[in-house]
Amino acid sequence: MRADGIPDVPVSHATLDGDGLLIAADPALMALNDNAGGAIGATLAVPQLATVARLARRLGILVARGVTVADLDTDLDLWVRVQPEGDGLRMAVSGWREVRPRFVVAAPSSRLVEDGDLSWETDGALRLTFVSIDPARRLGIDAFSLLGQPLTALFALDAVGDGALPILEAVARRKDLREQRAKLRPGDAPMLLTAQVKQDASGEFAGLTGVARAADVPSVPAVPAISAEFTDGLDKALRAPLARIIAHADTIHAEAEGPVQQDYVAYASDIANAGRHLLDLVDDLVDLQAVERADFTLTVEPIDLADVARRSAGLLAVRAGNAGVAIARPLPDLRIAASGDFRRALQIMVNLIGNAVRYSPEGGVVTVTAARLGDKAEAIVADQGKGIAPEDQARIFEKFERVDPSEAGGNGLGLYIARRLARAMGGDLTVESAPGDGARFTLTLPT
Repeated sequence: MRADGIPDVPVSHATLDGDGLLIAADPALMALNDNAGGAIGATLAVPQLATVARLARRLGILVARGVTVADLDTDLDLWVRVQPEGDGLRMAVSGWREVRPRFVVAAPSSRLVEDGDLSWETDGALRLTFVSIDPARRLGIDAFSLLGQPLTALFALDAVGDGALPILEAVARRKDLREQRAKLRPGDAPMLLTAQVKQDASGEFAGLTGVARAADVPSVPAVPAISAEFTDGLDKALRAPLARIIAHADTIHAEAEGPVQQDYVAYASDIANAGRHLLDLVDDLVDLQAVERADFTLTVEPIDLADVARRSAGLLAVRAGNAGVAIARPLPDLRIAASGDFRRALQIMVNLIGNAVRYSPEGGVVTVTAARLGDKAEAIVADQGKGIAPEDQARIFEKFERVDPSEAGGNGLGLYIARRLARAMGGDLTVESAPGDGARFTLTLPT
């Protein structure tokens, strides 16, 4: 039992109705809510918990977030998981780790947040968990609608030097972000972002707490571009630990070593999915550093582009089946000679087919074809999704750009890297689409 009367428990539950009003709660959550001035039949009095509940209710999906809340004379690090159930919500809160109170949010330069500054926070997957309401309103931004969306839904990040993004190195190195230039969405107002790294109870990366200011505010020097030496060490620094986290979480989720409390089974699934997202980001970060080097080249050799297309479709067959999407692939006896790097061509096709599956409706078909056209070989991935407007078709090949950042998806690097790889092999990657008519991506390689 803690000194303030809140029981020391691993998981505490609460039930809310369709309007977000508290119906019942376990003692720990009830005490925390009471300390904040709340009561049964009223909205949750702890703002961070209420925000997660509103987000889950608005989206109609499970939402899990790490939060830090103030409780009397201490702060608590909590993991909050809210699941819509019928007309209401089911909340589970774990963690309950006391941390040193933080009375102000400061930028890494130690400057306090000033009037007009836009404060923001993300979780470990760089999804927004907080945006300061009054500054956002003055800028014409709906802060609540941004919760749960990627940071890039609020800011278009600007590269420095040879195309690197300071925020990526800050995340990878677990170091505070000293300066990231960006443009506010919408309106493209120039901003300067600074942020501090958050850590969870085990010391792992848990997100960023940041401030956005007008770009003409004096700033500290920019973080240097990501070096080759840094990316060379990513395997040891990030990939291996993430792989272990994912493996352990999958083991718990599968209950491979015996029955586990169901709350923890669900938490393990969340942890594994977050780990996979970060592992994908690490892979893309390594590829990004490679493809943007001035001396980047690929060794091309004779390959069968139809075989690459078939293999790529096979790798994604399970994912497509789980999504209720069929993949039509080239016939087994089709051969299309091309010149390229087999592994990189496979990487491009997996990216294209994965995107097509993600954006296809249930019952849809992703068609993968290969053909020879003059002195070029083509592999085409066509979906039956909602399509891409003409004005967005160039933008999706830029770094960290997605047609709709509010939709579940990747980090906006896949198509950028894929096109750079295609051009490094002497080919290209293009798109044809119209709203409502799906999208058709074409990988072209020399023969």
